[in-house]
Amino acid sequence: MREYEIMLILPAEADESVVSTAMDRITKVISASGGEVSNIDRWGRRRFAYELKHLTEGYYVVAKFTAQPETQAELDRVLNLADEVIRFKVLVLPEKRANSRQNRRDQKEA
Repeated sequence: MREYEIMLILPAEADESVVSTAMDRITKVISASGGEVSNIDRWGRRRFAYELKHLTEGYYVVAKFTAQPETQAELDRVLNLADEVIRFKVLVLPEKRANSRQNRRDQKEA
């Protein structure tokens, strides 16, 4: 399993139901392959540096998850088909960074 981070840009007028729908899609795909979503961070409404699809603002959501590498292809397919997602980007967190985060979590719990 690898640790990933995904950023979604949803329409600026997105309410809780739109955000929940997008996150449910992601969670279903990840859970189906044995992974899990560990953290969902709602950044809220932000102004774009440039127009995207004739829009100047969007609602940002960042989630961290662990999954098998094959899961990313299915996640890309599902999010490309999702009407509520304007843009998304999946990042593979470096092993060193992922391990240091886990070590910090372990130290806090101890």
